[in-house]
Amino acid sequence: MDKQLAKALQAMKSLDQYIQCDHSDAADRLLMASPWLCDWLKKQPDWNRELEFFKQETDANAELEALANQWTLDNEPSVMHDLRVWRNRHMARLMARDALQLSTVRETAKQVSDLADSALQFAVWWAEQFWQLKTGAPAVCPFSGESQRLHVIAMGKHGAQELNLSSDIDLIFAYPCEGETSNGTPHEQYFTRVGRKVIQLLDARTADGFVFRVDMRLRPWGQSGALASNFKALNNYYLQQGRFWERFAMVKARAVTGTAESKYELEQLLSPFVYRRYVDFQAVGALRELKVKIQQEVRRQNLGRNIKLGKGGIREVEFIAQVFQLVRGGQDESLQTRGTWSALTQIAALELLPNEVVNQLINAYDFLRDLEHKIQALRDEQTQMLPTDDSDLERLAANMNEPSVEALLGKLEQVRSSVNVHFSNLIAEEEPVNKISSIGPFVEAWQSKASLTSLKCTPELTDLIMQFSEHPTIQKLTDESLQNLDNFMPILWYELSQFSDGDRRFTIIRPILEAILRRSSYFVLLSENPQAIRELVKLAPLSSWITKQFKENPFLLDELTDLKSLYQLPRQTELHDEIQQLMLRVPEDDLERQMEVLRHFHHARILRAAACEVTNQLPLMKISDYLAWVAEVVVDQALAIVWRQMIAKHGRPLQTNGDWCDFPFGVIAYGKMGGLEISYESDLDLVFIHDADTNGQTEGPSVIENVVFMARLGQKLIHMLSSNTPSGMLYEVDTRLRPSGSSGLLVTSLPSFEKYQRNDAWTWEHQALVRARFIAGDRNLKQKFNALRRDIVCSKRDLPVLKKDIVEMRAKMSSHLSTKSELEGRCFDIKHDAGGIVDLEFIVQYLVLAYANEYPELAKWSDNVRCIEALAKHGLITEGEKGDWMEAYLALRQEVHYAILQNENRQRLIEELPETFVKATQTIVNIWQDKIIH
Repeated sequence: MDKQLAKALQAMKSLDQYIQCDHSDAADRLLMASPWLCDWLKKQPDWNRELEFFKQETDANAELEALANQWTLDNEPSVMHDLRVWRNRHMARLMARDALQLSTVRETAKQVSDLADSALQFAVWWAEQFWQLKTGAPAVCPFSGESQRLHVIAMGKHGAQELNLSSDIDLIFAYPCEGETSNGTPHEQYFTRVGRKVIQLLDARTADGFVFRVDMRLRPWGQSGALASNFKALNNYYLQQGRFWERFAMVKARAVTGTAESKYELEQLLSPFVYRRYVDFQAVGALRELKVKIQQEVRRQNLGRNIKLGKGGIREVEFIAQVFQLVRGGQDESLQTRGTWSALTQIAALELLPNEVVNQLINAYDFLRDLEHKIQALRDEQTQMLPTDDSDLERLAANMNEPSVEALLGKLEQVRSSVNVHFSNLIAEEEPVNKISSIGPFVEAWQSKASLTSLKCTPELTDLIMQFSEHPTIQKLTDESLQNLDNFMPILWYELSQFSDGDRRFTIIRPILEAILRRSSYFVLLSENPQAIRELVKLAPLSSWITKQFKENPFLLDELTDLKSLYQLPRQTELHDEIQQLMLRVPEDDLERQMEVLRHFHHARILRAAACEVTNQLPLMKISDYLAWVAEVVVDQALAIVWRQMIAKHGRPLQTNGDWCDFPFGVIAYGKMGGLEISYESDLDLVFIHDADTNGQTEGPSVIENVVFMARLGQKLIHMLSSNTPSGMLYEVDTRLRPSGSSGLLVTSLPSFEKYQRNDAWTWEHQALVRARFIAGDRNLKQKFNALRRDIVCSKRDLPVLKKDIVEMRAKMSSHLSTKSELEGRCFDIKHDAGGIVDLEFIVQYLVLAYANEYPELAKWSDNVRCIEALAKHGLITEGEKGDWMEAYLALRQEVHYAILQNENRQRLIEELPETFVKATQTIVNIWQDKIIH
């Protein structure tokens, strides 16, 4: 036990006289349980009273009701103070009862959930009264005949009434139907305001702490969706857009507030989405995919110490229970229960699993949830990570009635192993792992470190393998790591032997192996998935860029284990779902892990695109679209993270109409990203706009000017995207295309942006606007920007002046960026030299700006290919020209992609250029002369 804890025990030893329980060391036990509880007790004027309070049964809801009777609508700080003091006192009581074993793990979970219910009910009641004073009462509810109320739907463990001791609460806000309040305020606006106030009352951190952390990311459309939706909108969303993972989440959904009649209607609306009327065997495939994603996530994120997300953890038990609920819950209504404990009981009653298995799972869940409570009670933190601090581990061992830390960890390992066996057996893989029957000689050769005549491979490959076996790092490996390598190397050797150039392939792969020698878990991953080794041998030699990614980010090797995902790129909506599911599993206040998850997602999805391109699975256009989609969802998630950070500290900015803004920020992509032509290592040319009151301030708690808020938001977004972490960087960000360039504001208000574009922008800035695209932020702001962009691009222009400006700008770029004089005549820069990509882009931009006033459809697109198609459609170029332009442009862009995938630059020796390439560049030179010069 550390000195600080020993000192605290000595100072508070007298507490044991107040505690009557079965343990003589009651004070030691209580103080051991939680430093947070110790600190709380030290602040109380009467320890005796609080300790008596801990022992007694109490009605927390009645106590809060008595406090609420004293609340007034003009004293919000008093409401927030009362809620937090009430929460802390009752949370201290539950922690103490848990530590003293006066409550079971299930009783504690139920009582924490009851606290959350009470806090929500009274917060909603006060927030409704607060806003009705300003906007009037909402219209009558058609289900109850009373005024409509905000319905708070509790999700996850809260919905199941199985909350942790320091958990956040996942919520969805809903209201019965559209309409207006008595003062004419639309229901959506009224209920959104009520919802915001509820979040502020519960989630905001003050000197008294917080009540419950509130997470709204499970609502329809996630962070970008409406804060509150009417029942019809909810029904339409889940009917048309609902994903399988949302069915999974909805199993535990429970309406906490609202009238009995409207809550019943809401339940009837949601139930068909969750439970099918038949045995839902179609869910098995989706569940299998979800199971694979869970297993991959555990491997990628190194979650071994996480008792919820790690192998054999809490989530696996909950997954087992929900599998049966989703597959059979439509027919067996007894499975339509929200709690994991009750679901497992019903699974046993229906004999869907043997009683012995269910009992093991229930006991495991009891143990894991009990340990989870005690981990979170240490410092009132939402975490499921086993602590690394020795004194905290000692606390846990004592609190769990284990004689030592070793005993606790041993029991935990036993429990998790049992759970993982049942989890792994629940849904069999579609195909068994391919076993290699002829690997024996390679095993023998590797183990003996001798060249065997029975080996069917080249002597050169054998020599390279033997040289690698003598690598200095291998000689220093532990026995376990060496065994992992011994299991892997014969399989790799065998796969290499299937190629005549196996020695060349091994030389390429060797740096990857050297990078992971001290992280032998990767050898286990590959050994258990021989097809992954096969793909490594196939892919790495095709692209030095791919090889570099595996070397620098070994977690990407996991991508090779799922060939279906590796060679089938999802749509943008599916990418959005994937990243949303990953981020939902990360606490909102864990910024470091959020940044790592974003980077893992980005690197993995980009690798999949490269794999598809080098194996000719997909054409260039589809690859480029996909790379742009990945960037969009990453920027969208990064913006959501930094937005939550900013409003948690400063509150929302003020709008010009006097209301608080929902999300008045927009990210505009220019250049390749704007034109859906991004490649593997493109930076992002971004411009930020906002739609808040430039003279306003934020709502607090820390009030700042809106313009300062927006500038900091933009800076945080850049930092989120471009910072280097252990998993690398997402994107380089360039913001120099903003109004007035580097000397201008980082974030510009929409009116200022419009004024600049109309009055002060240069021709080249309007060229850039042709390729601009709104990629993240507020949907209303997106509509305003799109309308403005269209209007600017469609402005009538003086064509000779336009042509002159474009020629001058092209000459200026050429002098700075084309092939340098010493290489001129010998090398060709694919992008910047005459006949390169930029020439064709300038031609397209000239034609769009010249004729969009006459043909507004030209302003619709931001990418060159669709712009070329639109030019041909309106007769501005011929069909033959369209074909030539498209062929030339795609040939050059393909060459750029090839250069990146081989870690080469964009310059090519002219004598080595293929005939098709030369033809493409000459076509563009001719177009420039025809359309611009003449």
